[in-house]
Amino acid sequence: MFQDFKLVDDRPVAIQVKEYVKRLIIKGALQADQKLPSTREMSGLLKVSRNTIIAAYEGLEDDGYTYALPGKGSYVAQLAADSGQSVASSAWQIDWKARMNEYAGSAVELDMMKQGIRAQKGTISFTSIAPDEHLFDLGDVKRAFMDRMAIEGQVLLNYGYAKGYKPLIDYLMRYMENKGVDISGKDMLITSGFTEGFDIVLSALRPSGRRGAALCENPTHHTAIKNMKLQGFEITGIPMERDGIDVELLEAELEKKAHHFDLAYLTPSYHNPTGIVMSAAKRNAVVRLMMRYQIPVIEDGFNEELRYSGSHIAPLIATAGQGNGVIYIGSFSKVLFPGLRVGWVLADRALIDNLESIKRARTIHTSTIDQSILYQYLLNGNFDKYVKKARTEYKRKYELTKACCEAHLPEAQLSGDGGLHLFLTLPPTVDTRQLLDACTKQGVIFTPGDRFFIQEGEGTNTLRLGFSRVTAENIERGIQLIGEQVRQILKA
Repeated sequence: MFQDFKLVDDRPVAIQVKEYVKRLIIKGALQADQKLPSTREMSGLLKVSRNTIIAAYEGLEDDGYTYALPGKGSYVAQLAADSGQSVASSAWQIDWKARMNEYAGSAVELDMMKQGIRAQKGTISFTSIAPDEHLFDLGDVKRAFMDRMAIEGQVLLNYGYAKGYKPLIDYLMRYMENKGVDISGKDMLITSGFTEGFDIVLSALRPSGRRGAALCENPTHHTAIKNMKLQGFEITGIPMERDGIDVELLEAELEKKAHHFDLAYLTPSYHNPTGIVMSAAKRNAVVRLMMRYQIPVIEDGFNEELRYSGSHIAPLIATAGQGNGVIYIGSFSKVLFPGLRVGWVLADRALIDNLESIKRARTIHTSTIDQSILYQYLLNGNFDKYVKKARTEYKRKYELTKACCEAHLPEAQLSGDGGLHLFLTLPPTVDTRQLLDACTKQGVIFTPGDRFFIQEGEGTNTLRLGFSRVTAENIERGIQLIGEQVRQILKA
């Protein structure tokens, strides 16, 4: 016994010893009332200092796994599980897959990450649209953490409020007001990123007693499709044009089914996956249509800050003025730090009141530490400095990716006015799933575009190229390889 103890480098030795002995007790290798080796003996057996063993034994006694007899040493305590016959049995085997309901099964089927592309080390990957971690200004983040902990650390480590951390809410309300939003009559809920906010809103707007009906751009964000389907919404997709959603087709759909739709989900800026920015004229037209038919709009504020050229275009919630029909969901995940799971829902005060209760029932509150770090980081004036640096770097990659596509993929139609990706539409004879298989063998991968479309079989000749985490050298090499495979498919 005691021959299999192995130290690891990144944990206090006394804790490792305590947990090692605890495991022996739980497994039954050390029996109740059995005397442990003396601290000196155990020190020699485990080859650690005697003081370490003393600390470990004290910890075991504190946790109730041992007891000490003065002058005699430490003994194994009688554990509660030892006092009677165990009811556990290998015959108690539940078929969990058979127990899963339709929601759980659909979640697995729609899980893009589980069904994602597996690539070998060294593969050039255009699949991610996450920020480049090399741009993160760790010094400013550490300073924000230390500043906030020094001010109210004990408060931050306790429970927070379901609605969110008030200093951050106040800051973000001003931030949205600076985007041109009329915040009168509106309020905000802090969430754990965009996805939780979207799911909470959908759950509040899902009709009772029937399937919901939602409008959105086609293609659109895969996570949004997944969550709308999981919440039981029937989705109607409206095709995109070069400057955003096809307003004429949208109007025709609304006229045809005047009272059918419960909500619309729209991403007007740097749309995922197309990268298209909806024109100001179309934003006005969309708001007027939704107002006429009294359809609430969930606006995804995706990547609004990553504008590389042109003037600012106000979000839909700003275009709506004092109207309360737009629900804006924002986050800094694609601009700042996805590891801080902080997003926000800005909407009518009455709606936020209900969403707050849903949030409290689900997760109690978003991490107060995460919220406070983000608040202090913003308050310290770091955001503008960081975004300026990020825009410069991403603009360089955006222009390089665009130039490489024009050079090596002349067959493709490109879309994408900024952000972290480009969307390519290839000739109809090119199946991008087949193209991906060929490119994977050459050491380059991308995201097939069909997963962003509403109906199966749509968008089979499209793909998304995420460039944010790819080096300049790999951007050029990867797109060249994709172009070579496209031409081979077209020749076949």
